Amino acid sequence: MPDLYTPDVMEELERHGLAPKPGTSPELLREQINDLYRYEIRKLRDRCRAGEFTTKELPGHVVELRRRYLLLSIPTSRWVMLP
Repeated sequence: MPDLYTPDVMEELERHGLAPKPGTSPELLREQINDLYRYEIRKLRDRCRAGEFTTKELPGHVVELRRRYLLLSIPTSRWVMLP
């Protein structure tokens, strides 16, 4: 039986450019979101090193980024609707 994602989870997945097909596992989607997050956190680090903002400002940028990736803090078992 394919996983049916909750509307809130679907909205977040779409925000990250992900459109799961029937049978796409929550674990695979979480890995993809984690990869996106890691890419963005590295970009933040690089921007800080380039002098775009100071190291004192970096934590604020990280907090903002974490807010955009809230799905990473939710267990994948809660991403799907129960039958």
